[in-house]
Amino acid sequence: MPNPEQTIPRPSKIIAVHLSYASRAAQRGREPDAPSYFLKPTSSISPSGAAVHRPAGTELLAFEGEVALVVGTPARQVSVERAWDHVQWVTAANDWGLYDLRGADKGSNVRNKGRDGYTPLGPELIDARKVRPEDLRLRTWVNGQIVQEDITAGMIFPLAQFVADLSQHLTLEEGDVILTGTPAGASVAQPEDVVEVEVDVPQAGLSSGRLVSRVEEGPDTFDPALGFTPAVDDKQREEAWGSREAAGLPQPRTGLSPELKAKLQEVPVAGLSQELRKRGFNSVSIDGVRPTRPGTKLVGTAKTLRFIPNREDLFKSHGGGGNAQKRAFDAVGEGEVIVIEARGERGSGTLGDILALRAVARAAAGVVTDGGVRDYSTVAEIDLPVFSQGPHPAVLGRKHVPWDTDITIGCGGAAVQPGDVIVGDNDGVVVIPPEIAEDVADAALAKEAEDAWVAEQIKAGHPVDQLFPMNAEWRARYAEETNR
Repeated sequence: MPNPEQTIPRPSKIIAVHLSYASRAAQRGREPDAPSYFLKPTSSISPSGAAVHRPAGTELLAFEGEVALVVGTPARQVSVERAWDHVQWVTAANDWGLYDLRGADKGSNVRNKGRDGYTPLGPELIDARKVRPEDLRLRTWVNGQIVQEDITAGMIFPLAQFVADLSQHLTLEEGDVILTGTPAGASVAQPEDVVEVEVDVPQAGLSSGRLVSRVEEGPDTFDPALGFTPAVDDKQREEAWGSREAAGLPQPRTGLSPELKAKLQEVPVAGLSQELRKRGFNSVSIDGVRPTRPGTKLVGTAKTLRFIPNREDLFKSHGGGGNAQKRAFDAVGEGEVIVIEARGERGSGTLGDILALRAVARAAAGVVTDGGVRDYSTVAEIDLPVFSQGPHPAVLGRKHVPWDTDITIGCGGAAVQPGDVIVGDNDGVVVIPPEIAEDVADAALAKEAEDAWVAEQIKAGHPVDQLFPMNAEWRARYAEETNR
């Protein structure tokens, strides 16, 4: 079979597909409606057997075994039916990525997937005219153990669709390479690992051979004065390893059921606080925060964001681009409350109207910060519960560096973990451990009903003594009248 280095002309471009296999989509928990793409530089191409460098001090170098298509004749505005005619060769590829730089890329993948040597191809080429595009098999091994195996018949989109779709927007030229996405099983490699990828057609006896990559610790360094430096959080760890379990991360707590959410919407924070105290929880109030709009009720589960005190060099490396603050607001899920640790520092804004609008677009339940809010009156007009220390006109960098997300934080004197239940109203905000939230809500509702009955007795002229709290006689009367 032909060798890619001898046969493929230097491509004008490498185009990679984001998410294409049903198995990978199931692993990620999302399935695209249409293909999406990113570009890789041709300088990232390397041959089989070459080293792949993980820069010193980084953590998340991830492999992705893929089927690579090599264009044989130019394609522009071609149909799906004729698209495969423009593919000359099929081979194996490994779409390496350094997830430590993924957040900074904001979807472009320039830094994390464009590095030298991060697109090995080969070692041999399969003639596309001798195979059906749905008959290809992809396998990946790490240190001799198979970790990926799937067939192109299991893809969300057929291979020919990528060629036809891309040709609507640009001319695919001879030698251009299309990386067609990876199935489930892509994960993180360590220095000294050997990763092999093969594409074959078993029934036809055709194979690309095994594409070999040897992982080495690299000498590269990153100057924060020039641009972004590597940074990871648990979201990137989950994406790089393929799952929270594979990354060694605890499983996220589930969101609120509609029934529990309805209960928490009804019960006041003061009642919840009382029931939490009965259960020994005395440090669950987020102190000092008030709603931008009086009368606002907030119910949701916590998504956490931590700011550290401003330091100029750290803000330069962590404050721009896809920083932790922007990642949190771009990733917040429906029904989640972004809870911000700002150390009680009121001398700077921790969000403004743009981020509030982004939270609304993501169907977030609200925001709680023990810092300030910029654009305060505008934020108050947005249909989003926001609790804060009050307004402040200054930008984030005056007092804070956005540092990390989805970790345990402290907000207004209360410890908050991702998935904790957050409830707020005019009296303030409380944090409820999710495993007791149902019990606390039920008890608080029962106490509210009892207090409402007591209030009616006080209005009728009865004295407070013996009634609040109720003695045995009053409690018996309450039970009789309310069937409780």
